[in-house]
Amino acid sequence: MKTDIVLCGVGGQGVLSVAAIVAAAALRQGLHVKQGEVHGMSQRGGAVQAGLRISSGVIYSDLIPEGGGDLILSLEPVEALRYLHLLGPEGQVMAAAEPFENIPDYPDLESIHARIRALPGGHLVEAERLAKEAHNPRASNVVMIGAATPWLRIEPALLEAEIRSHFARKGERVVETCLKAFQLGRAASGIVVA
Repeated sequence: MKTDIVLCGVGGQGVLSVAAIVAAAALRQGLHVKQGEVHGMSQRGGAVQAGLRISSGVIYSDLIPEGGGDLILSLEPVEALRYLHLLGPEGQVMAAAEPFENIPDYPDLESIHARIRALPGGHLVEAERLAKEAHNPRASNVVMIGAATPWLRIEPALLEAEIRSHFARKGERVVETCLKAFQLGRAASGIVVA
């Protein structure tokens, strides 16, 4: 078993938190993990990307080869398109539908959505709406973990345990709303925004 995941988004969206949660859950499952990160201008709303390689065998590099990725998990739709060159022919793209408009000439959102929907494995999730439904508007990143669960190949209970552990310092209310966001994301898995 091997899964190469490109995690991406914009600084402040929680890309590195997603990477930490998924990596820790994979380790709990007894898998090997390598992680690499590119922070860019993350504190100024710039691009953030993390490569996460998970395998039942030894992994020698944290770099995902071009055309070798199994999943792009994006917290922002334009950022999903930025890393398509890393996606393999059978790869999936799971992207949040809502934009993070950090540039004055942000591309037309409908055309971005159309490009993602046109991909053989393209999925859009209304992550912000689901996070608000979970009573935690900042939990869009956790919604996306839930939505990607079928392709992560990690036991959902282990992901839940890591979400609980990762957010424990913020209090039980935050933990519970994050767990709810995860479950809503799982329920939305595979649902494409019209």
